[in-house]
Amino acid sequence: MFGSKTHSLQQRAQKVLPLGVNSNFRFWGEDITPYVEKAKGGYLWDVDGKKYIDYRMAFGPIILGHACDEVDQKVIEEIQKGTLFAMTGELEVEVAEMIVEMAPAVEMVRFACSGTEATMHAIRVARAYTGRDLILKFEGNYHGFHDHTLWSTYAPVEAYGNRRNPIPVPSSSGIPKAMRELIITLPFNDFEGFQRVMRSYGEQIAAVISEPCQGNCAAINPQEGFLELIRAKTEECGSVFILDEVKTGFRIANGGAQEYYRIKPDLATYAKALGNGYPVAAFGGKREIMSIIGHGVAQGGTYTNNKPGIAGAYATLSLLKSKPVLKTIEQRGQRLMNGLKEIFEDNGLQVAFTGYPAMFSFSFGVDSVTCQRDWAESNHALYLALTERAIQRGVMPDHDAREPWFLCYEHSDADIDETLNVYAEIVKEVK
Repeated sequence: MFGSKTHSLQQRAQKVLPLGVNSNFRFWGEDITPYVEKAKGGYLWDVDGKKYIDYRMAFGPIILGHACDEVDQKVIEEIQKGTLFAMTGELEVEVAEMIVEMAPAVEMVRFACSGTEATMHAIRVARAYTGRDLILKFEGNYHGFHDHTLWSTYAPVEAYGNRRNPIPVPSSSGIPKAMRELIITLPFNDFEGFQRVMRSYGEQIAAVISEPCQGNCAAINPQEGFLELIRAKTEECGSVFILDEVKTGFRIANGGAQEYYRIKPDLATYAKALGNGYPVAAFGGKREIMSIIGHGVAQGGTYTNNKPGIAGAYATLSLLKSKPVLKTIEQRGQRLMNGLKEIFEDNGLQVAFTGYPAMFSFSFGVDSVTCQRDWAESNHALYLALTERAIQRGVMPDHDAREPWFLCYEHSDADIDETLNVYAEIVKEVK
């Protein structure tokens, strides 16, 4: 699938990096793992010089396009004044003000460097605010690599047990067994199960954390009323509702899923599209909850105000506010979704689309997908066969069917046309 330079670089990398990569998600397997040379706009080039239309977008952060000139220029301008300080600068305050302006539920903000840090800090704040320990999360939702929520994320669904009484499954060796006592798991979109658990354990639950859609499992959408149910029951039980917007924030609407669904969580977490690829994250929410930070509640980090990340966020949010970025992405993404759906159905393939035009996926062999258990029944082999042929033709979605397709502002109508032409041909080959 890739050339000789790619293969030789993988062999070299594996001598000094586990699997030859710096994140397990970047490893596709022996001799099929891509290595990048450069990227610009909606494209990337691998180390063998082959060009691809990029639908991975660094797992979602690239909202404006790779190497966006306006963002990079702001970062260069700011880092020439210094990159890191044990002090707060005005630019941080301005970015916080923009987030508060754009996100309906956010009244105060703290910054971090990654989505993992943002959710980890939000969970600590929720536990401190409620005086409780239990966390409820949904199967298939990914909230970062910390031990608190890396449960029932990637395991075979057979390991999850009966949906009425799910078994929390650690997603890695090395997670302390004692953490099992602090987590409750449920299938996503399980209305009855969620109400039952909240009746039994609601007054012990510090926080219910959920993505608006299952960002690491085919972008499965919430069914109508599910997020509202979480909001109502957490309020009733005095639990904190943490909406994990690491993937949806500043991508599906300027105000994220809060604006899209008109929902107000207690806390929200951000990263990815916040900085168009620079290392920046944030969490925020109600003033009453956020105000406890610094008053017996610890949160911080040497790099939380790193200038490249803060400057990248400033420029990115400024462009989102001043240009029709997300409207343009929505229009092109919808055309791509519609075109792919038509191709699959014309070829007699049963398919279910999930997600949003800016961040979508599709699952073969099923009529609908409402949770990870449903997704597990879909035809992953067909998805992979199509993906590998598309990559050979210069169109690159992720190798893993769980990871959504992402679009950026620089993806053109011509890119959409080329992608649809490629899929129209490879579907016939695979069939």
